[in-house]
Amino acid sequence: MISYEYLLSDINNIKGIGIKTSKLFRKKNINTIFDLLWSLPRDTVDRTNIVKINELQIGKIQTIIINVRKYNFPRIRNLPNRVLCDDETGKLECIFFNSYEGYIKKILPLGKKVTISGKVGYYKKKYQITNPTHISTDVNSVKKIFTTYSLTEGLTEKKYNNIINEVLKNIPDLSEWLSDEILEKFNYISWKQAILELHESKNIKKKGNFLNRLIFDEILATLLINSKIRKSIKKIKKNKKKFDNKEFNKIKDKINFDLTNDQLSTIKEINDDLKSNQKMFRLLQGDVGSGKTIVAFVASMNVITSGYQVCLMAPTEILAKQHFNQAKKLFDNNINISLLTSKTELKERKLILNDLSNNHINIIIGTHSLFQEKIEYNNLGLIIIDEQHKFGVKQRKKLSDKGGKNCDVLVMSATPIPRTLVMTAFGDMDTSIIKYKPLNRKQIKTYSKPDNKINEIIKFVKKQIILKNQVFWVCPLIEESKKIDHQSSVKRYEDLKKIFKDKVGLLHGSLDKEEKNNILIKFLNKKIDILVSTTVIEVGIDFPNANTIIIENANKFGLSQLHQLRGRVGRGDKESYCILMFKSNLSENAKKRINILKKNNDGFKISEEDMKLRGYGDLLGFKQSGLQSFRLADPIINEDLFFLAEKEVKKIELENKSLHKYITLLKLHDRADILNDLV
Repeated sequence: MISYEYLLSDINNIKGIGIKTSKLFRKKNINTIFDLLWSLPRDTVDRTNIVKINELQIGKIQTIIINVRKYNFPRIRNLPNRVLCDDETGKLECIFFNSYEGYIKKILPLGKKVTISGKVGYYKKKYQITNPTHISTDVNSVKKIFTTYSLTEGLTEKKYNNIINEVLKNIPDLSEWLSDEILEKFNYISWKQAILELHESKNIKKKGNFLNRLIFDEILATLLINSKIRKSIKKIKKNKKKFDNKEFNKIKDKINFDLTNDQLSTIKEINDDLKSNQKMFRLLQGDVGSGKTIVAFVASMNVITSGYQVCLMAPTEILAKQHFNQAKKLFDNNINISLLTSKTELKERKLILNDLSNNHINIIIGTHSLFQEKIEYNNLGLIIIDEQHKFGVKQRKKLSDKGGKNCDVLVMSATPIPRTLVMTAFGDMDTSIIKYKPLNRKQIKTYSKPDNKINEIIKFVKKQIILKNQVFWVCPLIEESKKIDHQSSVKRYEDLKKIFKDKVGLLHGSLDKEEKNNILIKFLNKKIDILVSTTVIEVGIDFPNANTIIIENANKFGLSQLHQLRGRVGRGDKESYCILMFKSNLSENAKKRINILKKNNDGFKISEEDMKLRGYGDLLGFKQSGLQSFRLADPIINEDLFFLAEKEVKKIELENKSLHKYITLLKLHDRADILNDLV
């Protein structure tokens, strides 16, 4: 058996694990031996201090040597079995639930001295230990410092320790994959030694070379897998797309603002990709309102000019429709643009699909339905995915393959992500960043107000409506909750209706698609002035007439989410406002978040601060299938190791080294089974 195959083998292969115990481990998402090794110890229990019965402390885990004196096995079901024990200082009962007489007699033989350890109780003037965790006639097997792991009901500390110790005894010596230069930074510690030290009770609260080595391995594996995907896509030779600047100049003439330097440099990067014979697989990252859509439309026109079709996929029907309307304004009449969503009538849908397969449509805009298997493209040259967070590494690879060899891929994201996360979440892609917003965009003024100043806020809203502006009012919950003191959207909607009558709309996740769309369209068409909403308005819909957003219980949101919500306004040339409402008893972290947002409009800086405050795990606010969720590495704490791994991967790429040396490392850490699709 190849050494890594043992580590990736099923936990059933471990001595001491039967069907019942195997099920308990699987409940903890531990399926392989490697999973078990990465389920880290949480703490230690010191069982080395042996005390007398008269020294026992109730509620503590303690170790004593006792004499076994008498059994009490009741004949009534469900009553516990008891064993009376003593030492020269007093008496103690060992209580057993669900243990057979034969087993108890075996571990606690009458007249023998036995060492036991467990949590001490006291009942009817007697010390008790219920279901002692460690029992042995050999004092040295109990008198130890034991590591403790996260358990589940039915899985005891003793059982877990026996199993993990069995695995640690059988860990293979793996061939080294790290270079001498990197190994030197970790004092030449091997992978096996690092694992053994990781599970040592003395090291649980410690950091050192053993931990840094394993963290670096995890990061390196992720970046190498991303590199391999990138290479596999770059190997696909496509036809170069041929175009000049005519269409670009036409679009520039139709917009009423100058493109930023970031937009221009991004357009150049995308054009270079389109004109090359290597397939484009690029992430276009830009803050809310930075003008990514214009860049995407310039790329689309260049691809259409080259004789290919373009597909633009948006997350919602209303956003797809906005893209469709904007494309109609920007593109010449000879460009055939179609919109395909779940609302498209069957007859029209059939015509669109027919035109698409016959190359009569140049650009099609829609939602997920654009990639159903039955949809056939005649000559697809560019896929643009807007705000598709759920597309992880594996899904993006499949999408790229579906488009065919001549199809380039551009993924757009308005979620600014710190560089250490970009390396891992989007490391399979080339990256372009639009950091600065167009000059015509005014900075959003951000204020904070305690919720007892609601009358001042209402007065401000009335003023905005008189000025013909519109207002978003965001609440965290749909209905009132007795447990959580958040203002519900339904209650706020009812309160505002009393003041503003039929000029208030309500939007939340429990509404069906049709209802949501109708309300958003009413708001877009200025039929209502105030839209009370949960966070469903977060995704990049453009309401140029909305200049104010009020966010209740702002302290309950993360920084990045607040910034995304704030980005729903300030999309026109009007003075725009964000009002963060909060309750008086703010935590220090909540105060920090609100103050950072008030002082800063830079989404990238805000996301870095957010990551420091909250940790990287929930920064993105979504689960991403195929996205590496690290077991040990942390993009904030281990930033230096991320950059070291990035440097090492670039060196491996530059020297065009074979990844054969790293195959064990890659197999161990490839939890999304991406490599299997690449071999």
